[in-house]
Amino acid sequence: MTNTTTDLTRATAAQLADLLAAGQVSSVEVTQAHLDRTTAVDEQVHAYLHVAGQSALAEAAEIDRRRAAGEPLHRLAGVPIAVKDVMTTVGMPTTCGSKMLEGWIPPYDATVVAQIKAAGLPILGKVNMDEFAMGSSTEHSAYGPTRNPWDLERIPGGSGGGSSAVVASFQAPLATGTDTGGSIRQPAAVTGSVGTKPTYGGVSRYGLVALASSLDQAGPCARTVLDTALLHEVMGGHDPRDSTSIDAPVPAVVEAAQRADIKGMKIGIVKELTGEGYQAGVSARFEESLQLLVDAGAEIVEVSCPNFRYALAAYYLILPSEASSNLAKFDAMRYGLRVPPTGIDHPSAEQVMAASRDAGFGDEVKRRIILGTYALSSGYYDAYYGTAQKVRRLIANDFDRAFETADVLVSPTAPTTAFRLGEQLDDPMAMYLNDVATIPANLAGVPGMSLPSGLADEDGLPTGLQILAPAMQDQSLYSVGAALEAALTDRWGGPLLDRAPDLTAKGA
Repeated sequence: MTNTTTDLTRATAAQLADLLAAGQVSSVEVTQAHLDRTTAVDEQVHAYLHVAGQSALAEAAEIDRRRAAGEPLHRLAGVPIAVKDVMTTVGMPTTCGSKMLEGWIPPYDATVVAQIKAAGLPILGKVNMDEFAMGSSTEHSAYGPTRNPWDLERIPGGSGGGSSAVVASFQAPLATGTDTGGSIRQPAAVTGSVGTKPTYGGVSRYGLVALASSLDQAGPCARTVLDTALLHEVMGGHDPRDSTSIDAPVPAVVEAAQRADIKGMKIGIVKELTGEGYQAGVSARFEESLQLLVDAGAEIVEVSCPNFRYALAAYYLILPSEASSNLAKFDAMRYGLRVPPTGIDHPSAEQVMAASRDAGFGDEVKRRIILGTYALSSGYYDAYYGTAQKVRRLIANDFDRAFETADVLVSPTAPTTAFRLGEQLDDPMAMYLNDVATIPANLAGVPGMSLPSGLADEDGLPTGLQILAPAMQDQSLYSVGAALEAALTDRWGGPLLDRAPDLTAKGA
């Protein structure tokens, strides 16, 4: 590999780590190459909300100095990364894609960010997202939509569309994401990238601006299964500042991704997550992937999870309820946007709060706050929120029974390929249905991964395959994912993203 900008941005994180360790390239060169790529293409993609070029290069120079001095470094030290704008960062804005937090610079780093810095990964900047992580298309960002690198008139998924787009457009080899109902996995599926939602509690939530505390989970986004595992290892681990953090070692995800042995594994097809409602091209690529898993030595079994059919309804009662509570802190009194009400000379605190929340929150955030507040209100709590929590338990029981039969479960990640910008913006129910296959994992807290399964015949856009594993067995995702990735890459003659359009050829 020659050290041209194109080669460095096309290299995987693992390849860059090897080049850095061998002294064939510096972190400053790698970081600058990705910043140059952003200058060339992000006007089209709009993945970044904030580019931290100066600080990223300073961090890279420090890693180069430490490496030259012979200091022991993490394997990924010097490999740059982008951070989803829901994670607090010292010295950089954290807006959550909302006008409510426009220009806010946090006084502390999220634990995930602190761990990334400690491992020596230069942070390139903060990437776009649906406002407060509410959405499946990144069209609900107050700062404009991110576009899919495969087709700039299509969505990149959501809420983490900035994270998926930044790796799929080769502006960063790695990115962080968060997954409340599929916000890492669905964007990965529609952009031809890889994303993992770890076991709930496997990655600290400290410093993540909360949407739904019992569902939110940070995780890694990348272009390969191994790169995703390497970042997972950096992000994971126990954090005493997070009461839900699991006090256990990070599962051996990197070892699993490098071993990729699935001989004798039982892989369960979830009957309720296939068939009607799935685009023909999505289903066709899924069936082909199953055959490749069989060829690699796995056994396919069918499992039924009957309560999954209620997952969407339960989720859209639990999430808005928790969001209503979590977003109450944006009251114009302590930090964030403050807007005086018009026509009132001496407004009360309540009037300022109402005016500020009306101006600061977008339509989707308001919709979910209203729904959640209603579900939690006196006389309705047991009927709505309480019942949804009972359904959540039934879904977890379905997973338990399924994992008695199968080592992992698989399904298409999303029912369709990327839809056009604006196509579902005025149809909330259609938007919510994009997460029908990913939501059960969040309700039960089990880990899930999406990886590319090919291109749909109808539109030539990426499709994704989802892998689900029992809680704290995240390594199983990586074993199956790496085996399937190897078989698919061999069939395609290279990574799927090699087939994506050349954005620089569009006059960037």
